[in-house]
Amino acid sequence: MNTQGPIARLVEELARLPGVGPKSAQRLAYWVLRQDPQRVQALASALTDARTNVQRCSACQDLTDRDPCVICADPRRDHSTILVVEEPRDVQAVERIQEYRGVYHVLGGALSPMDGIGPEDLRVRELIQRLGADGVTELILATDPDVEGDATALYLAKILRRPDLKISRIARGLPAGADIDFADEVTLARALEGRVEV
Repeated sequence: MNTQGPIARLVEELARLPGVGPKSAQRLAYWVLRQDPQRVQALASALTDARTNVQRCSACQDLTDRDPCVICADPRRDHSTILVVEEPRDVQAVERIQEYRGVYHVLGGALSPMDGIGPEDLRVRELIQRLGADGVTELILATDPDVEGDATALYLAKILRRPDLKISRIARGLPAGADIDFADEVTLARALEGRVEV
C-alpha cells in the first residue's frame, strides 16, 4: 500500500531525473500543480509518446521516431564519412553548426573501466558492421575530450585501422573535460575543421 501522498510521490519521481535534486524536484512539482490540466496532460502525453515511439536507428544507433533516421535516409549526406560520438545529444550539437555533411554513429557512452563499461557495452560491433558494408573511407572520432573519451578514441583507432580508412580525431578546440553538447557552435566548428589523423 502506498502511504505517500501525490505531491510527495511527484517530488520523488522528479528527483530521479539527472541533475535534479530534492529542492529542484519540489519546485518542479509545484510548477506542475500550478499549470492548467491541459498543459499537464500535454506534458504527460509527450513523455509517454517519446518513450513509446522513440527507438534506435538501425544504422547509426541515434534516437529516432523512424528507421532509418532522417540523417541516414538522406541521399544528400556523405555516407562515406562517419562521425563517431558518445551520445545522441552529441549528434544534435554537431548538427547545430550546419557544416558537417556526413553521417553519424552513436556509441552509447565511452570506455570507463572504473564504472565497469567495456567495449562490449558500447555499440562498437555495429560500427564494425557498418565499416564493412557502407563503403566508408573516413571515420572521425568525436568522443568527449576527457580521459574516457580519449581512451575510447584510441581503442577505436587501434581496432579499426586499415589502409583504406582515414581515421581522424576532432581537434582540441573543445576544453578538456567538457561535453560536446555544451560547446558553442564556433568552438565545435573549429574543432571539426581542425581534426587530426589518429
